[in-house]
Amino acid sequence: MTEFPDRVDKNSEPGFINLERVIAGKNPRLLKILPKFIISYLKRVIHQDELNKSLNDHKDKVGQPFLESILRDFGANIVIRGEQNLLKSERIVVASNHPLGGLDGMALMYAVGKVRPDIVAPVNDFLMHLPNLKQLFIPINKHGSNAENIELYDEAFASDRTILYFPAGLCSRKIKGEIIDLEWKKTFLSKAKKFNRDILPVHISGRNSDFFYNLANVRKFLGLKANIEMLYLVDEMYRQKDKDIVITFGEPVPIAIFDKRFRDGKWAALLREYIYKLKDDPSATFKI
Repeated sequence: MTEFPDRVDKNSEPGFINLERVIAGKNPRLLKILPKFIISYLKRVIHQDELNKSLNDHKDKVGQPFLESILRDFGANIVIRGEQNLLKSERIVVASNHPLGGLDGMALMYAVGKVRPDIVAPVNDFLMHLPNLKQLFIPINKHGSNAENIELYDEAFASDRTILYFPAGLCSRKIKGEIIDLEWKKTFLSKAKKFNRDILPVHISGRNSDFFYNLANVRKFLGLKANIEMLYLVDEMYRQKDKDIVITFGEPVPIAIFDKRFRDGKWAALLREYIYKLKDDPSATFKI
């Protein structure tokens, strides 16, 4: 096994963020050739020291207490509207837009978990580095087989736990001057129909910086497939300090509504369109 004793801090605690270890685990050759100033720059971008301080300060907390403490460290002000809708249906999929790409996920877990502690969610690579939240994750293995991951999803949807889901997968982008989700993938709806779960639509307010959106658009214009703008998501999280994150829970939509009038992909698109109405009208209902 190739080691880089001058680049990897072997004494750093497991579970904490260590950029060199992450790179070494994914591409040891890349770590060997990356200049130290690039490593230092990336550490600043991901706020490695600040993140590790928070993780160390709250290392004995798990689940909701950990979420509350981390959100406080980020200076996030969570405003919740329509909280009563969380209890109007027994088994639900909470489907939300994804404006921020990290902090909104933790805010949603916190808001739902206060009312329904049985939450579980598929998560991105960043949150997978937070063992304090492991109990809230669907343990999707990106390196596992498709069949294995389908089984994990099916187990979660078949359970009685409350599922949180960002159907777009990636965080919102700036499209024609508007901050909006990318296409909503139909998986959440197909699984909800299969396992008889109602859909609880959610709108989360917020936006990232112009730099983030401009970088995404330039990357797309150049035809680069790697989402390099994602490197800056942690930095974007710290930019949310002292800003309100408004979470609006709509009325649950009975799963029977999603019938054969449309394919699941079309229904998902209609839900995506609807959740933006909740921003200005929290009492808006899903109508066709």
